[in-house]
Amino acid sequence: MSSGIDKYKRKKKEKQAANNSNIPSTDVGVIRIGHYILNETLGTGSFGKVKKAYHQLTRHTVAIKIVNRTKIKQLDVVGKIRREIQNLRLFRHPHIIKLYQVISTPTDIFMVMEYVSGGELFDYIVKKGKLSEAEARPFFQQIISGVDYCHRHMVVHRDLKPENLLLDDASHVKIADFGLSNMMKDGELLKTSCGSPNYAAPEVVSGELYAGQEVDIWSCGIILYALLTGTLPFDDDNVQVLFKKIRSGMFPIPDYLNPSVVDLLQKMLRVDPVRRATIKEIRV
Repeated sequence: MSSGIDKYKRKKKEKQAANNSNIPSTDVGVIRIGHYILNETLGTGSFGKVKKAYHQLTRHTVAIKIVNRTKIKQLDVVGKIRREIQNLRLFRHPHIIKLYQVISTPTDIFMVMEYVSGGELFDYIVKKGKLSEAEARPFFQQIISGVDYCHRHMVVHRDLKPENLLLDDASHVKIADFGLSNMMKDGELLKTSCGSPNYAAPEVVSGELYAGQEVDIWSCGIILYALLTGTLPFDDDNVQVLFKKIRSGMFPIPDYLNPSVVDLLQKMLRVDPVRRATIKEIRV
């Protein structure tokens, strides 16, 4: 297992522990929201939690993201939640998590979403160490298919990483967490620095303007590298050093990688966004 992925895993556990300590448990007794009965907590965050639930009549299992209104105002992330709901309502794609319904109360917002039981792609990579090209290929193809769908609907995700890629019981990828996503408009550029540093494109860490699609392509290149090597191409505990590595575009290439894969990675991880591979070129 790589030091980079290992450090990332430790940071994730520390964050989860901190979040758990701040969120009071509501697991005692039966809790109903609309026609849904809430069960165990699947995960927690800084302004809410995700619970497994089922529909009283159909017994259909779902995941319900519970967002506390007070906390999202305090953390100034109301727009983040609004964007996530807005964009997920648009989408119906086999590799994008489905939003079925939104239930609002004076204190909380309940996002009734597709439940997937396979966990995060991140944990799958950590468990495997690295994947063979044959095993990585369908994951990567599904991710690209979902990202292509987003881009054709003028949405850029801006936070693509293995933690935001969920797996169902058949190991099919579901892109999740559209909180940092944004709508793309012809002729308009974005500047907001979004996403996780290790997966951020050079133009993002440099604070430059960007159109949108090209930053998702870069993140997909990082994910492909992680799938095949179990490591991150750009990694450092010091954020400024990390950014310098990202801006250089230089990364180690293990000798066991297929030349065609190396060529694809180099095209997806080009520092110049204008010369970076497009979805069309990747899918050829």
